[in-house]
Formats: sequence, C-alpha cells, structure tokens
Amino acid sequence: MTIEQIETPAYVIDEEKLEENLKILSEVQEKSGCRILLAQKAFSAFCTYPLIGRYLAGATASGLYEARLGKEEMGKENHVFSPAYKEEEMKELAGICDHIIFNSMTQLSKHKDACLSAGVSIGLRINPECSTQEHAMYDPCGPFSRLGIRAKDLPEKLPEYVSGLHFHTLCEQNADALETTLAAVEEKFGQYLKTDQIRWLNMGGGHHITRKDYDRDKLITLICRIRETYGVEVYLEPGEAVALDAGYLVTAVLDRVDNNLPILILDASAACHMPDVLEVPYTPPLKGAKILETPEKPEDIGKGAFGKQDNSGQNEPGNPEKSGENDREHGEICMLGARTCLAGDVIGTYRFDRVPRVGERLYFGDMAIYSMVKNNTFNGMELPAIYLRHKDGNCEKIKEFGYQDFKERLS
Repeated sequence: MTIEQIETPAYVIDEEKLEENLKILSEVQEKSGCRILLAQKAFSAFCTYPLIGRYLAGATASGLYEARLGKEEMGKENHVFSPAYKEEEMKELAGICDHIIFNSMTQLSKHKDACLSAGVSIGLRINPECSTQEHAMYDPCGPFSRLGIRAKDLPEKLPEYVSGLHFHTLCEQNADALETTLAAVEEKFGQYLKTDQIRWLNMGGGHHITRKDYDRDKLITLICRIRETYGVEVYLEPGEAVALDAGYLVTAVLDRVDNNLPILILDASAACHMPDVLEVPYTPPLKGAKILETPEKPEDIGKGAFGKQDNSGQNEPGNPEKSGENDREHGEICMLGARTCLAGDVIGTYRFDRVPRVGERLYFGDMAIYSMVKNNTFNGMELPAIYLRHKDGNCEKIKEFGYQDFKERLS
C-alpha cells in the first residue's frame, strides 16, 4: 500500500532517505578513516539494521537493552556508555560489547575486572568543560553536569587497562563546534592522548553530518589531523544524522474547535508520539504548510513570525515552506493539537492555503528520530503502527500495537 492508504496514526520510515544519509556517512568514513556508529538512543527500528550495517561500523548503546539489540540485530562493533552500571548487568555487557565506557573512576574500579576478563576495550568519558550550545538540558559541559570526568579529577597517569577516551558535547551542531571542542580536549587531556596507551578517541554524537549545510570537509580535516597527531582510532556516534528527515508521522484530523483560531484535533499527540516537540521544544515540518510561532495571546496572530527551525533539508512528504509576513492575508492559520486531556498537548501553529477538513490526512516530517524511541501511552493513547516505505513507494507494516500493549505495561 502507499503512504496515502495506511491507517493513522502511523510512523513511516523512508528507506530511500535513510540510505541517502548512510551513503554520506560512509563517504565520511572512507575519506577520514574514522569509524561511525549508530547511536540507538535516537533511532532503534532494528528492521533497518541490516541496511545500516552495510554502511556503518556498528552501534552504540546507552544501557543493557540497547547493547543487546545492537549485538543481536546488527552484529558488528558494539559500544556502550552509561553514567552508571548495575553490578548484575556488567557480566552480560562485557560479553556482548567491544568497548565499555565509564563515567567515573569509581565505576571504572568497580567493574574493570569483568571487562578485563572478557577482553573488552575500556574507556573513560571526559568532560572538556567547553560549552558550545545554549540549551542547558543538552549541554554535558555545564557547571553541574554529571556526565564525564573533568581533567582535574583524573590521575596524572591513567590505569594501564584504559585504552580510550570519549566525549559527547554536541547537539545538532556543525563542524565548527567540534573544532572548538577539540581545542579544549587537546589542551586539557592532550597529555593522555600523546601516550601510546590511548588507542582510540570517541568524539560522541550531536554531529549533524547529513544536514545540507554541514561542513563535511572540515569534519574530515579535523578527524585526519587527530588521527595523524596522536595515532588513535577515531569514532563518531551520531544518532540524528543517520535517520535525519527519514521518517514521517501520518495523522488525520478528527475535529475542529474555534477559539481565536481554528484548532484542529488530530489522532496523533505531541506528548505521546513526538515528545521532543514539548521537551526541546520545536515545531516539526508539515507537508503543505508553513511553520509559525505559536501565539501567546490573540493579538499576536498573523504578525508573520515563523520558527527558528531550518527545514531546508526536508523532502517529500515533509517539504515545508517558510512563512512570510501578513500570514492571515495569504492563508489560514491553524493550531494543531491532540485528543489527550493535556491542555498543552499542542504540536504547533501552521499556515495553510485552506483549513484542513475533518478526515483529511496530515504528514509531519523528520519523525524517525527521537519519536518511536520516546513515545508513550499517556491517556491510553494508542501507539502508532510503524511502516517501512520502500524505494518503490510501497509501505510495509513492520509493527503494530493495540490495547494489550497499553494494558501490559503496568500490571
């Protein structure tokens, strides 16, 4: 069936766009000599792992379950980092992971024997204390961050069984932010990189490598310099870049409520099906509509402002356009909300050529990442089915959910 025929709400993974991203990442690997891993915390639809595994070096995990999934479904390099590990899970992790990264010297001391007996490569997460972003929630270098060890908290000589260092400081950023971060890493941790002991450096995720304006030449130059200067293997572990713009959330209009604006009630929810809309927050691109800033009061309507998102990378069926001034004169402004009881469960405000009718389908873009992995059944909302849209346009249902999935979560 086609994307226009599937039942709503539904996630659709775009196989063609996913492979396009993977080819870009593979080219970066080839030109720089680095190894790129899928960060499963952003995207873990494992039906696509055979495809991803054809292009990338493996997967990285944030805990035991993701590590098991990477081992079982991709079967290539398998890395894991967690701020802390349970003693009872370490034996299994050591048996399925190639690299295990620790967040503190205490955790390292506690679990090193299990890793050494399994022949695992051991790493430490470092905190270069170099913030390159403004979002405190996503800044691991903030003054109270629990993530990574500061240089002043490391011993002058690392334990001989530590063979790698890891940092993750970026979030949807370009190569210039990595360049700034690397300068701080070299200044504060260069003494360790210069030893023969450190064999690999993992530069984490947050690199928006597949975005149209990303400076891949600079990234490749930075990686090559680090490899040549210190003789280390370099790893990157992007999540978003792998599946950026490679998924959609298909929804339908159930009702219309009028309160200063037409407010459309959808069968999809920001709180349940796209949590980052409320958490980040951000407004997802929508086919055939232009993103507006959601007004705080009625008199703000139609002032022509639009969101800060760069939607230039969207492809069909996302492909939004940016709004201009005098929005009310050039189309209909609508607010899109969910059928949950949460008053703030609003997806965003958009300008349409006309107000969508009840029963009409809407197609949100960039819904592969941080959507399926974070969704929930608040209010008893059903989880959207998941489809894989093949290159010929046919949509294959790979997972569906029902009442039992809701019921069995809690009792």
